[in-house]
Amino acid sequence: MKKGYVLTRLLRSVISILLIMFVVFVLVFTMVPRENIFFEDGTYTKLSGKPDEKTDYVYNTWKKLGYLDYVKINDYCLELYEAGSPEMQTALNPDSQETADFVALYQSKGYTIGHYTVSGRAFAYKDRPIIQRLWNWFSNLVRIDTIYSVQDPNNPDLERKVSFGRTPTGGLALIGSGTYHKYLVYTDSHFPFIHQNFITLNMGESYPTYQGLEALSVMFSSQGTEVKRDVTFETGETGSSAINFGSLTYKEKLDRLDKKKFVDHYANYTTFKDQSSMVGTSFTMGIFALLLAYGIGLPVGVAMARNKDGLIDKLGMLFIIFITSVPSLAYIYIFRYLGTTLFGLPNVFTTFGPSDIRSWILPIISLSMPSISSLMLWIRRYVVDQMNSDYVKFAKAKGLNRKEIFRWHIFKNASIPIVHGIPSSLAGCITGAIITEAIYSVGGMGKMLPNAINQYNNVMIIALTFMFSSISVLSVLLGDIIITKVDPRISLTDKAGRS
Repeated sequence: MKKGYVLTRLLRSVISILLIMFVVFVLVFTMVPRENIFFEDGTYTKLSGKPDEKTDYVYNTWKKLGYLDYVKINDYCLELYEAGSPEMQTALNPDSQETADFVALYQSKGYTIGHYTVSGRAFAYKDRPIIQRLWNWFSNLVRIDTIYSVQDPNNPDLERKVSFGRTPTGGLALIGSGTYHKYLVYTDSHFPFIHQNFITLNMGESYPTYQGLEALSVMFSSQGTEVKRDVTFETGETGSSAINFGSLTYKEKLDRLDKKKFVDHYANYTTFKDQSSMVGTSFTMGIFALLLAYGIGLPVGVAMARNKDGLIDKLGMLFIIFITSVPSLAYIYIFRYLGTTLFGLPNVFTTFGPSDIRSWILPIISLSMPSISSLMLWIRRYVVDQMNSDYVKFAKAKGLNRKEIFRWHIFKNASIPIVHGIPSSLAGCITGAIITEAIYSVGGMGKMLPNAINQYNNVMIIALTFMFSSISVLSVLLGDIIITKVDPRISLTDKAGRS
């Protein structure tokens, strides 16, 4: 396998991801009315009786989500006069010279001028081109935390440094001041034990659902009930809390409770909960479904090939035809009915929760069924094809018995295409299963994308698309690399991967 081939494939993968993201940006920002994003926004509803505040909220939200640039006459006048001064108040009047200058300036820049309903004050806005939105998203995707990350005009004396120390729970830490995160690197008792916040991905803040949380935090934060334990805060205050000290980030305005617990402005945090994250739940369910699929599909498929046209082959083909022809929604309900009626298993995941093994059985079995039938079908085809090959006849002529021929030759060659698909199968474990998780009410990744679409959560749609597409595209490359290790005869080159 040549290095040039891998680099070429990586470049193609990046281009593929860029094209996918471009299509998604076009769909999200041009084909879905931007007004729809406020359907589930409680703040928008509360401002119904305040038209000026509502207008300002709407345009600020659109600006935050990347739809447009938005400037108010207030911002323009603040550069000329002191806030609250008589000159400032006069300049804000709709018939003032400053308003006329503001309108002329931004019209020359291609902005559209609007006026608030009650006050009549001017504002300007201009839609951002799709390419600019895509560029802005990717240019801010990787966030490197430095001592200049926080710019708080209300805290001009903020110390900017990095030092070694410990977290309140006793873990070693690289502590930042002026950084977005307090603990850039730290250790604790939670896997993988050494954590870092120095380099993170910034996919935007979720809206309108999960407001205040970043998209990645929604996906990777634990769920359920908070798990509290006795802690001692930096101020010496003690109490029972579920705070995750490693998640501390900068907070501009501290309240009374913050000042009792924290010695600085690092007072935003997440908490530990008793259930895994959405990604963790989907991955756990997916990996066990994958193990079940390979554990059943491969040996049964091999048995079908070795007993071609026999009873086991016919029964196996009957199962394959059933799973292939019947809609997944139908057979999942069938398996759920049989599981709850015959074995007393819960029909939804939330009945006993993730801590009870019974909650996982039916979702895992239902999720593994398509993979089992597919593996049975393809391994049967590959093994039958290999059994009819000339090298098998030569091996028999050399005196090898059937068991040796099958173990060292037939199965090895037949398994090569199956091995190639393992990375893609693992990728599927992370991205989740939409239908299965919806039917069994599993709190995993499978429900996130359809929910985000229904709730017009553009930030989550874009973040999920990027994650899913990146995992899927790179898993294909990983499959090609793995296959060269399984079969040395295959040599990937920079000429389209041909040997």
